[in-house]
Amino acid sequence: MPPSIAKKGPQLTVVGYAGDAKTLLAFNLPKARTRNLAGFTIECRPHGQEPYFLDNFLRFEHPEKHAQDATTPPNSSINAPFHKFRWLHVPGSVHQGLKPFYGPYTYVVTPRYFDDRGSLQPLDPSLGEAIDIDVGPFEAPSLELGFTRGYTQSQAFVNHFGLKALIRPPGNELLFDTSQRSGTNAAGTDYTYADEYEWLGFTAHQKIFDVLNEVLATPGLRLDMFAYDLNEPDLIKLLLQLAEQGRIRIILDNAALHHSKSKPKPEDQFEARFRAAAKPPAEIRRGRFGRYAHDKVFIASDGGGPKKVLTGSTNFSVTGLYVNSNHVIVLTDPGLTSKYAELFEDVWNGGVKLKSYLKSPLASETVSTAQGVTPSLEITFAPHSLDFATKILEKIVKRIDREGKKGPRVGSVLFAVMAIDGGTSPVYHALNTLHANEQIFSFGISDNPAGIALYSPARKTGVLVTGKPIRTQLPPPFNQVPNVGSGHQIHHKFVVCGFNGPDPVVYCGSSNLALGGEQLNGDNLLEIRDPGVVTAFAIEALALVDHFQFLDRTARGPKRKTKPPSASKQQAAVAAEWFLSTSDRWAEAYFDPNDLHYVDRRLFA
Repeated sequence: MPPSIAKKGPQLTVVGYAGDAKTLLAFNLPKARTRNLAGFTIECRPHGQEPYFLDNFLRFEHPEKHAQDATTPPNSSINAPFHKFRWLHVPGSVHQGLKPFYGPYTYVVTPRYFDDRGSLQPLDPSLGEAIDIDVGPFEAPSLELGFTRGYTQSQAFVNHFGLKALIRPPGNELLFDTSQRSGTNAAGTDYTYADEYEWLGFTAHQKIFDVLNEVLATPGLRLDMFAYDLNEPDLIKLLLQLAEQGRIRIILDNAALHHSKSKPKPEDQFEARFRAAAKPPAEIRRGRFGRYAHDKVFIASDGGGPKKVLTGSTNFSVTGLYVNSNHVIVLTDPGLTSKYAELFEDVWNGGVKLKSYLKSPLASETVSTAQGVTPSLEITFAPHSLDFATKILEKIVKRIDREGKKGPRVGSVLFAVMAIDGGTSPVYHALNTLHANEQIFSFGISDNPAGIALYSPARKTGVLVTGKPIRTQLPPPFNQVPNVGSGHQIHHKFVVCGFNGPDPVVYCGSSNLALGGEQLNGDNLLEIRDPGVVTAFAIEALALVDHFQFLDRTARGPKRKTKPPSASKQQAAVAAEWFLSTSDRWAEAYFDPNDLHYVDRRLFA
């Protein structure tokens, strides 16, 4: 869907972008209107619910010297305006609890000003502007999106669940009870594994379980499934129920990571349970093509054929859903769902073997939506020949390069890709060097980039951060956050080109965007050309890069003794004497043509 735009003459522009259960708000002012600018106040009005002001992390050192609304906390943005020209609102982060309202929202954005002595003046409603946004899980014609939250390395996770929160119980039990108590947070609130999983899994968790429960509740439906990692206990319980009813077939990876005769892996344990429970025609087959059976796919069908497909980067595992940052895509277009069904039959009948699959027409075919169908998609199903794999990846590189040739328009590339260091891929080279191109607004994150490029004041170079910051030791007032160890925080594989331009596109799915994977793995790579879908992915990239840029910049230092986390990060900020400034200097970078913040403001607002 197009962004919502509201203008108050030449004085203020407010732009709202709908993401997946979140809203990106961006603002613009003429430079002349930034004198004594104290920031922006954002009032949130969910329709039929109590309105509230979004909260700032910081407040003024001496609130009593500023205009304050005594009915709201000092950190409320009516009392502590945001020193930013864009802000991401995720309902439920502070207000409304963990089950927020989804539906129409009105956001009212008002610029705020200091007097000449640096004192915040009362809110002037005549300066504000309102926009309306439908907030909720992302849905478009014949396509839905879901994203995991995945922020175990965050203040929000620590505040909800504690620094030493367990993601799963000790031991190797496959079907543990997720309703059991997992821990207690700093506020003294008990929580269960299921509580954690709902928060961490976010809308991807919802979409995955919605498909499974729909199949289970509808006797005429059956499920075909590709799986790589497979150990999420509640998901496995549903799969076993379908096996008992004879309504499921599974192709499951059997590479060494997932299979061992001497020390059975979780996937081996699942296979044994499945075979013991299965009633014909339920069946499971193991295989790995040349390297991995790397797809993560559901295909729900009835007697009339395939009805719904779920795909994406999200493994059906505790790590995939609750530690990694991932996405899922639900497709209902008959032309696409039938191709996924055809893929399953080809792989199933070929025994999940590389040589057999390469003989299939799908190995060298690009599947497209019919003319006029929206969103417009193209899909390829790996593994491929070297020539076809090279062609696919070079196409992405050429699209990235086009963003540097936009003329007066701001080109943009935003991405979250698990690894862009090591392996052979023209895409990896393009993404690793992208930040040096000042003609492109680039924001990217990878667990393993060749280097890290953080924001530099008075420079237009892009940002490239890592999702695995080393020696995480945050300074006061911040709570320490867990380290991810040997696992992945960033498991996405998506690249957004041309956000907010005339030809926006996102490349996503399970493909690692590397030549080796495209030749040896079972994978699917989607190219989606739709402004709304592209916006949702762009917002995810922005959120991840903003978050990890902060960790990358501040998380390096000598190891310190860990203190129990504070139940209030606002109080911790006060204790550490972190306060809002009382001048307009914070806004200068947004109007410096040689600064990335200037490009940021132009692109989004």
